[in-house]
Amino acid sequence: MKSTENALNWFEIATTDISRAKKFYERVFDISMNDQEMGGVKMAFFPTQNMSANVGGGLVQGDMYKPSKDGTVVYLNGNPDLNLVLSKVEAAGGKVLMPKTLITDDIGYMAFFLDTEGNKVALHSGK
Repeated sequence: MKSTENALNWFEIATTDISRAKKFYERVFDISMNDQEMGGVKMAFFPTQNMSANVGGGLVQGDMYKPSKDGTVVYLNGNPDLNLVLSKVEAAGGKVLMPKTLITDDIGYMAFFLDTEGNKVALHSGK
């Protein structure tokens, strides 16, 4: 990772009722959130001026997401190719939970791993 890149580039907050959660966050932060469904996961995005330059995130409702103190997923920057990072996870004492997976051609790729402390962490890369 280059020192000029963000260490964090996406976050997700798990929900069981996306409408209720969206209403809450819109009210608390006085914002409007856009809805989308991707791969069976319902999402509502926090506003950002420029996704390529800023950290973004949203609310998510899907089978892999469970609201709890353990529910928030942090996506760390895996550029230029998250397989470079994933290839080091198990040797360092972690475990790959989901291998490099295409989100969309425009968004790039994601993966999940467990760190040595038991935290579920995600990676994102454009390629």
